[in-house]
Amino acid sequence: MALCKRAFHLCSNHRLCLAKYRDLDYVVPSMTLQSSRHLSQAMNSNLKRAFLVDTLALVRGLEAKGVPSKQAEAITSAITQVLNDSLENVVNSFVSKIEMQKSEVLQESSLSKFKSEVQSSQEHHFSLLQRETEKLRGDIEKMRSEMRYEIDKVTAGQRLDLNLERGRIRDELANQNAETSSLTNKLDREIHELRAHVEAAKYDVIKYCIGTLVSISAVGLAVIRIIL
Repeated sequence: MALCKRAFHLCSNHRLCLAKYRDLDYVVPSMTLQSSRHLSQAMNSNLKRAFLVDTLALVRGLEAKGVPSKQAEAITSAITQVLNDSLENVVNSFVSKIEMQKSEVLQESSLSKFKSEVQSSQEHHFSLLQRETEKLRGDIEKMRSEMRYEIDKVTAGQRLDLNLERGRIRDELANQNAETSSLTNKLDREIHELRAHVEAAKYDVIKYCIGTLVSISAVGLAVIRIIL
């Protein structure tokens, strides 16, 4: 029990000596694992110099407590190894403020670079989108012009066809009117000719009737004269 207390006391003293020797403050790292390992490797050479444990005094103390010399040396070696491993774990778990500040500077630089890249990408995409929009507007206007031209063309064609159809109908009506007038005139002439023939025939009938009556009268007079 006394040996364990002695080891704990030595570990505490060792941590205090390491802090005085380094004269640096440590914080929980927010760096990458590679930075922590680099720092740990850089401090490994200083750990041996910072480890201020009087192993000889520890061995003497253990021997004074009745521990055999070989066992005292083994215990001291084990305690030293435990302390070294503990200090190595502590060093691997912490990072200095300078390294932390460097990491923050790198992170801020990376962040600003990322922001600039994002802004540049947004501007590039916005310009592309604007160009595509302008191109789409031009295509729409072109399509509108073509549609308007086609509509005007179709409308003009329909108007031309309608005018031609009206002209054709007008010509047909004029022809029909001319034919109707010709037929009317022909009928009028035939009617006049028929009337003339009827009048001539009527005169002939009257003449024949008068001749017949004269002939009958003459015959009658002749008969009367014969009888008388």
